[in-house]
Amino acid sequence: MQRKSKLRSRTAALGATAVVVGGLIAACGGGDQGQSTLGKDDTLTITTFGDFGYADAIDQWNSDPDSPFQVEETRISQWDTWKQTLTSNLQAGTGLTDIVAIEGDAMPQFLTDGASEQFVDLTDPSLDDRWVSYKYEDGQTADGKQIGYPTDAGPEAICYRADLFRQAGFPSDRDSVAQMFGTWDSYFDYGEQFVQQVPTSKWYDSSGSIAQAMLNQVEYPFQTSDNDVDVDNPGLKDVYTTVAEYSPTLSTRAVQWSDDWKSNFTNNGFATMPCPGWMFANIKESAPSVTGWDIANVFPGGGGNWGGSFLAVPVQSQHHEQAQQFANWLTDTQQQVSAFNVAGAYPANLAAEEQLSATNTPDPYFSDAPTSQILADRAQAVPVGVPYKGDKYSDILGLLQSAIQRVDEGQSPEASWQTFTQAVGNLD
Repeated sequence: MQRKSKLRSRTAALGATAVVVGGLIAACGGGDQGQSTLGKDDTLTITTFGDFGYADAIDQWNSDPDSPFQVEETRISQWDTWKQTLTSNLQAGTGLTDIVAIEGDAMPQFLTDGASEQFVDLTDPSLDDRWVSYKYEDGQTADGKQIGYPTDAGPEAICYRADLFRQAGFPSDRDSVAQMFGTWDSYFDYGEQFVQQVPTSKWYDSSGSIAQAMLNQVEYPFQTSDNDVDVDNPGLKDVYTTVAEYSPTLSTRAVQWSDDWKSNFTNNGFATMPCPGWMFANIKESAPSVTGWDIANVFPGGGGNWGGSFLAVPVQSQHHEQAQQFANWLTDTQQQVSAFNVAGAYPANLAAEEQLSATNTPDPYFSDAPTSQILADRAQAVPVGVPYKGDKYSDILGLLQSAIQRVDEGQSPEASWQTFTQAVGNLD
């Protein structure tokens, strides 16, 4: 969901985050920690980031007279902000809510031996067939401990402004657009044509989002299968050089999630963007009155998955069983259908996927596009296990994001790449 794993602006705090996660090996925690049982008037706490679409489900739980306890959700606006708090409070052994959301790209860091000890084992054989297998297994340690229950997945399509396409003289119906974007080469070619025809707009929302989208199709972008760091590989370099090449002409060069990025939704700032389901809520929130948005059932190069998060229970919670109970309920079929309807979070829950495909309700904001069917088709195109996410994936991704931002700000691609590789070499 990211929510998400976004191409975000990172600072030196990234290195500190890596140290904090590594420091969990020595952190206090574990054991019973004074478990207690919540009563009907007591409150279980949960922290998410972005919009998981859980507000309606939690209201339903709290208004049910048979609910064994109440639930209070804290929503943090961005994953980066929440990650800093999550990792520091895990190290301290105190300060976290009963349930915490973990972004999918960062999960490998929390699956390491020391960090995983800070979470309750949520293994439940009765749930083995609930989720799409690759997301379920992404929440497990090497020895089979289930750290998190999957919430959503992030199969990507392309969202586009049909009105700006018409202004450029392009076909604007979604079937024609799907034929235009079979490869990244064709995507960029159309972009160069677009900015010639509509010089007041750019082709895509940010260099970062395109880098993230392309990176999701690289098998080993940062580490080998043995977790050896390797950023000197053709796949990663191709992503970086391509994004750097088109930065001056096709990108808004706005930092994703910044105020400048949001303003581009309302001033015709760009025409296309990579679109996992959880992005729908961001678009609608940023441009509630803008018409013309549509979604094409295509993704350049085949398929890609961006995002998909987990719910985990920290050992420091005093309500392990009830936290697991509620995390189980939130990731069950009807709650995940509700989350999709509210926020576009495409479920990792298989039964929820089937229900959404059968209903296939058009989304009026996106020109009545059959969004659930489009995402179901896009999910089928996602290559399993790509990209490989080792224990340093999230931190190296952050450093790459910073390198791309420097290019957007005018630094030469060569100099920024050198800074990137030096920073990667300094990671523990």
